[in-house]
Amino acid sequence: MSRITTDVAVIGGGVIGLAIALRLRADGREVVVIEPNEPGSGASYGNAGTIADYAVIPVGTPSVLRNAVSLLFDANSPLSIRASALPTLFPWLARFARESLPRRYRQNACRIAELVSGASGAWTEFAAEIGASDLLSAKGCLYLYETQKAFKAAGADIALRRSFGVAQDLLSAGEVLRLEPRLPPFEGGGLFFPGAINLSDPGEVMHRLSTAVRRAGVEFIRAFAQGIARQSKGIRIAAAPFEIGARTAIIAAGAQSRRLAAQIGDPVRLDTERGYHVEFDMAELPIERPVCPTAHGFYLCPMRGRLRVAGLVELGGLTARANPRRIENLAANARRIFPDLGEPSRTWLGFRPSMPDSVPVIRPSRGGRDVILAFGHGHIGLTLAPRTAQMVSALLAA
Repeated sequence: MSRITTDVAVIGGGVIGLAIALRLRADGREVVVIEPNEPGSGASYGNAGTIADYAVIPVGTPSVLRNAVSLLFDANSPLSIRASALPTLFPWLARFARESLPRRYRQNACRIAELVSGASGAWTEFAAEIGASDLLSAKGCLYLYETQKAFKAAGADIALRRSFGVAQDLLSAGEVLRLEPRLPPFEGGGLFFPGAINLSDPGEVMHRLSTAVRRAGVEFIRAFAQGIARQSKGIRIAAAPFEIGARTAIIAAGAQSRRLAAQIGDPVRLDTERGYHVEFDMAELPIERPVCPTAHGFYLCPMRGRLRVAGLVELGGLTARANPRRIENLAANARRIFPDLGEPSRTWLGFRPSMPDSVPVIRPSRGGRDVILAFGHGHIGLTLAPRTAQMVSALLAA
């Protein structure tokens, strides 16, 4: 087994791990990244490509709790569960139910709001640092409410965002169609988030980020981290055929992080959201900014040379195959908006690390600052990458 020693070992080469590695290298630290796949090729690539400074609402809400049975066990709902995964998911679901109670929900929203505040500005600076400014589009994001009843029902969420200072504009259906004239007519209204930023190609952004990390002098170790343990002289990470010794380890391994955190005495109630997307290649895009038809829980995302349709969360672990029904639902929902889309050019399934309260874990391990936890970002991993890197840097400097 090859032995490697370093100051800091970052376990995980998604957007969180890469952003942390780049920041710590700028701090003057020796850094290696341990990642078995192409860096940034998982959920960091397959997301909706939106820097969502407005995303303060947790997945678990009182409304979701009231409708849990119909939501979780309806394969067509925006949030569903694979029945085969229910026994192993039960502890997570029990905590999710608790976090969806009104008081906890508001507390969680407050914590998320603090994290995402300033996300767009942080990403603008970050993109310039990694040479990706040309892939950012600052045209905001639209939520669509098909009926006046649905628009009115969103009032509590709108008020909560307003209480956190989130910029949001209420639009009539006509005002929405003036922004996006190729959308079909509807009777409700819209919510426009002017501060949101869209990535025209998340995969290319991840490529430029990983290139910037390499140029900064970070070494990449192409291996799967099977184990982590404290020793008298630091942290030992087993990642066959390598053994990595580090003064400090950062666990930023996304959906794989729970296993590693448990090995150093930090059991965390983390589980996996299975996220899907379908893409339609086209020369002329039908929209200029991300659009979310809220009743169906997916995003229409304009990207370079294609329309990506992302969403429909499924709780079901890491090992089950892609659910073809979820993919079919995404394509069918997209054709409800744009009937001429035809068949998808490609499909994708990835895994989001999800906490029951939707609040990421960014803190030292219980055993000390020699291990830092940085995972569980759920739907806001892309949004929070620069902020998470800053927080980890500050933890190591303390």
